[in-house]
Amino acid sequence: MDMVDWLSIAPMKWSAIGAALLCGAAVGLERQLRGKPVGIRTASLIVLGTYVFICLSMSVSTESTDPSRIIGQIVTGIGFLGAGVMLAREGVVVGVTSAATIWSLAAVGTCIATTSNFTAIKVALIIVLILSGVDVLEEWSSVFTRGVHAKYSSWRKKKS
Repeated sequence: MDMVDWLSIAPMKWSAIGAALLCGAAVGLERQLRGKPVGIRTASLIVLGTYVFICLSMSVSTESTDPSRIIGQIVTGIGFLGAGVMLAREGVVVGVTSAATIWSLAAVGTCIATTSNFTAIKVALIIVLILSGVDVLEEWSSVFTRGVHAKYSSWRKKKS
């Protein structure tokens, strides 16, 4: 066995694994800096795991198998992981953004396997922009902190 065989991770690609870790780390860093449950490790593992499952499903594809079923199963399964971070506290449901982030991270892993690394990186940057940009809007105008968002905002201030 030569060095090339030893380093091979076919059907996956090292560049895609690097993209998965980069995307997960970018989103996870934003979450970790805010003290949220989905940090760098969790986010990176979600993107990487999704990428690996999709690659493996595409590599065993035959006339009688359908790799797209794996994507459907990932969407369903990741929902259970996301549900685990949602809680109700004092009449307010918290963790919904973290759950949506987990779901979006699985989509990034799917992008890496099915489209391109660059597309996935752009999607990850959009996720980070949404996660950080809405806070900027909320600080800029009280219009963005009405209804349940106002209740959550006041609950969050009490906790600090």
